[in-house]
Amino acid sequence: MKVFPPEKIRNVALVGHAGAGKTTLAEALLFRAKAVGRIGTVEAGTTVTDCDPEEHDRQMTITLAMAPFEWRGHKINLIDTPGYADFAGDVHAALSVTDLAVFVVSAVDGVEVQTEYAWRIAEELGVPRMIFINKLDKERASFEKTLRELRDRFGAGIAPIELPIGKEEAFHGIVGLFRDKAYIYDSGRAEVVDIPEEIADREHEVHDNLVEGIVVADDDLLEKYLEGDIPSVAELEETMAKGVAEATVFPVVCGSATGPIAVDRLADFIVELGPSPLDRPPARVKAGDQEIEIEKDPNGEPLAFVFKTLADAYVGQISLMKVLSGTLTPETHLTNGRSGQDERLAKIATMFGNETTLVAGAPAGDIIAAAKLIDTKTGDTLAPKNKPVTARKIERPQAVLSTAIVASTQSDDDKLSTSLQRILEEDASLKVVQNDETHQTLLSGLGETHLQITLEKLNRKFGVSVDQEPVKVAYRETVTRSADAEGKHKKQSGGHGQYGVCHLIIGPRNRGDGFEFIDKVKGGSIPRNYIPAVEKGVIETMEDGGKWGYPVVDVQVTVDDGKYHSVDSSEMAFKLAARAGFREAFDGAGPIVLEPVSRVEITVPTEYQGDVMGDIASRRGAVQGTSTNSDGTQTIHADVPTSEIMRYAIDLRSITHGWGRFTAEMTRYQELPNQLVEKAMAAAKK
Repeated sequence: MKVFPPEKIRNVALVGHAGAGKTTLAEALLFRAKAVGRIGTVEAGTTVTDCDPEEHDRQMTITLAMAPFEWRGHKINLIDTPGYADFAGDVHAALSVTDLAVFVVSAVDGVEVQTEYAWRIAEELGVPRMIFINKLDKERASFEKTLRELRDRFGAGIAPIELPIGKEEAFHGIVGLFRDKAYIYDSGRAEVVDIPEEIADREHEVHDNLVEGIVVADDDLLEKYLEGDIPSVAELEETMAKGVAEATVFPVVCGSATGPIAVDRLADFIVELGPSPLDRPPARVKAGDQEIEIEKDPNGEPLAFVFKTLADAYVGQISLMKVLSGTLTPETHLTNGRSGQDERLAKIATMFGNETTLVAGAPAGDIIAAAKLIDTKTGDTLAPKNKPVTARKIERPQAVLSTAIVASTQSDDDKLSTSLQRILEEDASLKVVQNDETHQTLLSGLGETHLQITLEKLNRKFGVSVDQEPVKVAYRETVTRSADAEGKHKKQSGGHGQYGVCHLIIGPRNRGDGFEFIDKVKGGSIPRNYIPAVEKGVIETMEDGGKWGYPVVDVQVTVDDGKYHSVDSSEMAFKLAARAGFREAFDGAGPIVLEPVSRVEITVPTEYQGDVMGDIASRRGAVQGTSTNSDGTQTIHADVPTSEIMRYAIDLRSITHGWGRFTAEMTRYQELPNQLVEKAMAAAKK
């Protein structure tokens, strides 16, 4: 593919709910642009952008993929994104670099949860938006109903610029409101004709509303319009394009990806109304503590932002990056602003699905791929040497579901750590934690499917097989009253023996105050040099666990007396005596189990608020308050025992039909009720 100047580039992401037809629409666009010879299908696994076997098996997009094509002298960098909640991290990544988000909405199913989710992200990032109402040729499809839903959910900026001709199976064309012409697709290609009589009145009404909505955004155009001067098509398109670039107007077009009907018109509007990189605000980067703006100047200093990393067992790491400034060419040398590593872009390429095509250069605003960089990860910025800068990080949804993994064999164990690191480089929404308390390796993600597919990739790409275990809860133990005991360690054998005696008093401290050791020994009953050994013995015993085997916290231990032998006493003897004394005193001090409690923030539509609050109560949770968000949703703030929300991501999705989302953070410990102790201990043992 040749090199295009920034003004001829359109970076477009297809976003929306799973099943709305994004991948099929990508295929239809590529077909109309003659980039492919036929339209592949998701069911057959023959699409350009669904490249992984896991995508073929499940017939769903699980990772973003590029598919650039040429249209009317422009380069459109098309990014197909997942529509399933478990893979929302890639939606964030795509929207961080695109200049236009095309929301694909099913005319059968209307506005669904992931459409709203992606809209909120695009709104937060200020990304221009356009909407393609798809599947108008399907049974129960309704353009008008879907348009009403769009306006109800997203406001007055929704502006239809096309109307469908025919319904369901009879759908065969569209009316273009700018040019007052109909585009009929009975022969497979658009035939431009006059507007059919049966839709003429509706077209005139919507056309007039469209013109009025456009001219009010431009004072000069409005003045001419009020004087009776009808704006030209070029004037209308130019004014609307400005509104699109400013993310205040959201054009609605329609068609069928499987037809394909009016897909070529969508490509036209991407070129005509969609902003180029030059129409978007300058990139904001940090140079030290100072934030600066970087103009998208192809003649400026080269600067690139890595928004996605692909891990391949054979090719190695492939970094997808957007050029923020300058022009990248093969053999460009840049420095990673995070690691300080000098990186050589030996070759640069475009990605077409999983295929790469080398290019001679990429100017500011373009998206390219580079392979085998030394130490560059998703979110990194590459800049000229001695001029390090960092771009804004990609905000991603928090991992909400965890599973414990164990290598199936020793061979798998040898490769597990390295392979997990490669997987994390590819999917920054994942998280791996080594829990030192429970001695488990925890893999966390956005949902059950996310985790399952990650383990499948781990096996397929890197040959590492793992077994899953339930995640253990990090319980603690403490005491409720004071108790004392004398710890003794006496052992006599040939030569020197072992002798140490210490009297310990154990008592409770306030929750979260930790451990305190007090030395009240007087008169030399225990020599000063053995007191640290007593403390060490206590600490080691607390770490080993109390009555139920969990670490002991929030206790005060006082040593106030003891005995020693001038020959047989040693640090080891007093450490062992302290261990014995602590265990005995602990058993008499009313030991209890503490469970971790998480602060949970759950955001749901109002109609699900009652159900969610009732569910929280059933989990022994306590609602601390609620708040209303700007979009009308409710956020519930609650404290819930961590053990009760280990699988909450799955349950919340079920309760709210996918609309709910939450974050959780462990904040404190509280006493586990007595009636639950044995049950919890049995589950932990199992």
